[in-house]
Amino acid sequence: MPIAVVRAETYYTPPPREPDSWVGVPAAELVWRWMEYRTGRRLIPPVDTVDEVYFARINQNRWLADCTSCGSAAIVSPTDPRFACTECQWGWCALVFPADPAAIEASLLALKPGMRNWWNELDPNNPDRPAPPAPDPGPMGEKA
Repeated sequence: MPIAVVRAETYYTPPPREPDSWVGVPAAELVWRWMEYRTGRRLIPPVDTVDEVYFARINQNRWLADCTSCGSAAIVSPTDPRFACTECQWGWCALVFPADPAAIEASLLALKPGMRNWWNELDPNNPDRPAPPAPDPGPMGEKA
């Protein structure tokens, strides 16, 4: 059986003593509960949304969103396409997922989990995005 791509709702789970305590928590908010439990400090998610859109990507078999404010990242889920950073509290930002996340996940199953990577073709941080064409230098660029 292939190993599934990791989503927030399968990664950020409560401690074993209380397995049902986070039932009903939206996937994007699970990271806040998990970080609060793991760090032993109170974390309060932002209330407001910001006019910024992030692209979700798969990195080593996990759906991730990267914070453009502090550089931190968190595991995210297409079932709740939003992100707020637990480090700098920037957010809530809308997340762009592919139209069919399950198809992207399925297309990666033949690879070893550590080799499963995917970027949205529109993501400006996509390392495989083609470089824009060089501008025409005009007549000054012609050799005499």
